[in-house]
Amino acid sequence: MPLTPDQLTQITALTLQHYDQSAESFREGTRDHDVSQNMAALLRHIDAPAPLQILDFGCGPGRDLKVFRDMGHVPVGLDGSASFAEMARADSGCEVWQQDFLALDLPAERFDGIFANAVLFHVPSQELPRVLRQLHATLKPGGVLFSSNPRGDNQEGWNGPRYGSYHDLAAWQQYLSDAGFIELEHYYRPTGLPREQQPWLASAWRKG
Repeated sequence: MPLTPDQLTQITALTLQHYDQSAESFREGTRDHDVSQNMAALLRHIDAPAPLQILDFGCGPGRDLKVFRDMGHVPVGLDGSASFAEMARADSGCEVWQQDFLALDLPAERFDGIFANAVLFHVPSQELPRVLRQLHATLKPGGVLFSSNPRGDNQEGWNGPRYGSYHDLAAWQQYLSDAGFIELEHYYRPTGLPREQQPWLASAWRKG
């Protein structure tokens, strides 16, 4: 059964409410997470000259915005949470857009790369094709999308106060290919562990 507009509104509202209410503890709990492997996977595939225009999609409190900025790039953050957007602006000094993932308003062909780290799994699967096409459209020709999500067996629903969709590799590849992306690489995280201990599926894609 497709989700109704009212259900989609509730999914957005309750998930964002959770992040708004736990923003400070989320910031402290994720401050030291090492996502340098994921950043490198995005940057090594971008052919454009630096400084790069990067959209940190689902930027949260702004941890990765600061890293991209310190590398000399020009990152722009985007998050649905008002608390996160405010934190990210204050902590990074970067431009940050507060936008609902299901009601995006993105400029055409603006970015060399999109860093979507631990975020796209919050998009209900029925809305994912549209969101991916919007991300495709905001990339410059040949631009690169990086994504990392908790993987699963293509189930979705509430996980406590947050809604999530958990895709396996084949399904994720189909979604991205259908949206016009060409796969560059994929890997599982944390690196060096048995697959059952690697809950994260990371992938990089070029705008076709």
